[in-house]
Amino acid sequence: MPVSLEGRLVVAISSRALFDFEEENQVFELSDDRAYMRVQSQRMDEAALPGVAFPLVRKLLAFNTAGAQRVEVVILSRNDPVSGLRVFRSAQRARLSLERGVFTRGRAPWRYLHPLKANLFLSANVEDVRAALAAGFPAARVYPESARAAELHPDEVRIAFDGDAVLFSDEAEKVFQSDGLDAFQNHESNHAARPLPPGPFQPLLIALHRLQKAGADTPMRIRTALVTARSAPAHERAIRTLMDWQIEVDEAMFLGGLDKGAFLREFEPDFFFDDQTRHCESALHAGPTGHVDHGAANSRD
Repeated sequence: MPVSLEGRLVVAISSRALFDFEEENQVFELSDDRAYMRVQSQRMDEAALPGVAFPLVRKLLAFNTAGAQRVEVVILSRNDPVSGLRVFRSAQRARLSLERGVFTRGRAPWRYLHPLKANLFLSANVEDVRAALAAGFPAARVYPESARAAELHPDEVRIAFDGDAVLFSDEAEKVFQSDGLDAFQNHESNHAARPLPPGPFQPLLIALHRLQKAGADTPMRIRTALVTARSAPAHERAIRTLMDWQIEVDEAMFLGGLDKGAFLREFEPDFFFDDQTRHCESALHAGPTGHVDHGAANSRD
């Protein structure tokens, strides 16, 4: 009987998101892939340092028990297969239970998200993230320089989401972009009872909700937060949308344009996802951050 990942939370992650390969990446950018391969080969027996998504991966894998495999983390990387050896060796030394990986040596790897049925793709490559989002997968470009706060909450996975163009569609964001704040507030008040269409990260929120229920026998817990620039009266539609999805978040912050970074420093996330780079640049000082290159704020027309 063939092996299946059905029913698991599947996270696809690039080598550079999982491990700190920034120095090696500079070699690639200043030279070529051959030089990069030589460096990785020379460092084969040197364990790579944790990258920006390493704490999140470690915590999610803690939902797996001897009797139930609930989370699968797969390396999905532009690295060559030889460099992939170092990735797996580094994972083994860090006691991360990783079994699967796809290494494409410079070719776009996002197509392999389809057979993986991935719930999340994290990468430092902006083109790969854009392609994954266009194909319908929750994906974010990580900021390798993000702060880390995972050790403060060792038994809790903390994930924060922006609302419009991340959890929700960019329907309301388009109104704001074209007609301004007053029109946005009026639009959302008039449509408060109509749920927003789902955004690219709704499937991840649903999968996390399912994982929380399935992993009730583990010490690890998931804590989620909605961190949005919305304010009253536009807050109501966001809350009603989550209610319609039958999904609960633990915290909701309706900030009305206040700096998100200051609030995220208090929440101390393992990851925060936002569609606007200015919010990401503020948030990365509070914790690991991913840019969701989607929606009206990222239009390239």
